Amino acid sequence: MIKIIKSKKTENQNEATIGGILMKTMVCKKYGPPEVLKMEKVSKPIPKDNEILVKIHASTVTAGDVGLRSGMKSLPFLLRLFGRIMFGFRKPKKSILGMELAGEIESVGKEVKLF
Repeated sequence: MIKIIKSKKTENQNEATIGGILMKTMVCKKYGPPEVLKMEKVSKPIPKDNEILVKIHASTVTAGDVGLRSGMKSLPFLLRLFGRIMFGFRKPKKSILGMELAGEIESVGKEVKLF
């Protein structure tokens, strides 16, 4: 399985980085309105053996991203509770949202053969 990494370095993670090179990313460290999104500079990650690093040129905000950022308040209680258990009860487990992107492969792990 190949895993695409965009950026993972947050205050809680200690991933290997490329010589301290920084990149810009939008982070969501708590649930709430669009104002909780902040642009931050984070260390560029190094892909593990089964990962690729993609230099993102464009990304999109989907309905799923909006729902996750807002804390899933529009969902019925049981679905919202299940969602919070999966994605983070008090704050998002992953501070960098988004799964749809356009870009170019910047580096490839040793075990990656196809992508």
